[in-house]
Amino acid sequence: MNLKMNTNLLEDLRTLDPREPGRWPLPIRIGACVLWLVVLTVILGYFFVWSNESPDLDRYRQEEQKLRQEFRIKHSQAVNLDVYKQQLADIERSFGALLRELPGRTEVPNLLVDISQTGLGAGLSEKLFQPGPEVKRDFYAELPIHIRLSGSYHQLGQFVSGIAALPRIVTLHDIQIQQDGKDYDHLTLDVTAKTYRYLDDSEMSAFSKPNKPKGR
Repeated sequence: MNLKMNTNLLEDLRTLDPREPGRWPLPIRIGACVLWLVVLTVILGYFFVWSNESPDLDRYRQEEQKLRQEFRIKHSQAVNLDVYKQQLADIERSFGALLRELPGRTEVPNLLVDISQTGLGAGLSEKLFQPGPEVKRDFYAELPIHIRLSGSYHQLGQFVSGIAALPRIVTLHDIQIQQDGKDYDHLTLDVTAKTYRYLDDSEMSAFSKPNKPKGR
């Protein structure tokens, strides 16, 4: 029975004239109308719904990618948190060690004596030893010292080595060496030695405060 009905349906479909849909059998006309309604609904849904929602969907996808990237970064930071803490502790120890190499305000005069004695201990003749004004930085002050020494090449080298061996940080700048007279082994060294000291709490507070304009 079913086979016969299917055969009849196929025969009806073969004999349909697409130019005269009004003469189609009623079930086929109903099925065709339903099919056209489904196709029309899909087309209208695409143009009026999907096309309007598509920009929002793209934006949501971009936000999703951004959130995924942020999650990966934060996850990596959380995994390496202990490593970061250890690195921070190492940096703080290194900074503390460097800070201890900077003298305090009361230690600067002794350091100046040490620098001067280094030149005299090397056998050099001290012609100028003139400390300049301090220059304050973030957490330390820089003290330049203009020095002129005369002596042999080896004595100058001994002076430089002695400065490098001091327990405090002293750097040499603007080095100029000239022959002193006709003696090739008698030289004059002009140099600016810079030493540094850390600022105490009161100096740090005063240095960090912005200069307020004076009232008229």
